[in-house]
Amino acid sequence: MAQTVNVNFRLDEDVKKSMEQVCSELGLSMSSAFTIFAKKVSREKRIPFDVSVDPFYSESNIRHLEKKMEEYKTGRLQLAEHELIEE
Repeated sequence: MAQTVNVNFRLDEDVKKSMEQVCSELGLSMSSAFTIFAKKVSREKRIPFDVSVDPFYSESNIRHLEKKMEEYKTGRLQLAEHELIEE
């Protein structure tokens, strides 16, 4: 068996707690989950899931949503029918 090594990295506390809960439900430790991930990356030579940016969270969309929220809070929001909304 290969010699094991320690790998240290920072992780947001909420993400860690959530992952621990999921791993527990799956009967895995976080170490086992990361080992599975590392082996899959090594074997497939790729990240084993899609990594992409959700366009909903683009800077321009967030600015637009913040502007609309401010208009809503001040009572200036004008609503209009959108072509994608069907009756």
